Amino acid sequence: MWLTTICIWLLSLLPWRNWPVTPDILLVVIAFWSFHQPRRMGMVAAFCFGLTLDVHDAGPLGLQALLYALVVYGTQLLHRRLARFDLLRQAMHLIPLFVGAKFVTVLVGAFLMSAWPGWTWLPGILLTVACWPLVGWLLLLPQHRMDDAGTGIS
Repeated sequence: MWLTTICIWLLSLLPWRNWPVTPDILLVVIAFWSFHQPRRMGMVAAFCFGLTLDVHDAGPLGLQALLYALVVYGTQLLHRRLARFDLLRQAMHLIPLFVGAKFVTVLVGAFLMSAWPGWTWLPGILLTVACWPLVGWLLLLPQHRMDDAGTGIS
């Protein structure tokens, strides 16, 4: 769990993440692990990863951290509901959470910087939610391989 999160965090330090339409894969990975391992990936870890990205981007300190903490809180709050669905339906349930959390951080950022950034952030956050099934499938792949090995299926 920590290996995948740190690897994606290192990829998030590359400059391509600053394009408005780029999905935030680190947000998806943190939300995924907070859903599947809530005792190991909590709001403190998400907040710390967000702070490191805030420092790296030299933007208002705490905006990414707030976004990550809100999404982790929401995924842990929706844990029972999300557990009933497959990855695609989970993504559909996470759309309001991701968009709402991002909207809160955009409002706070607009207040702090006295400028409305527009709606250019919306396609990026929708692409972030669209990455949920793919990231979830990739992160659950080792678990499924171990399940298949235990049953004797080749």
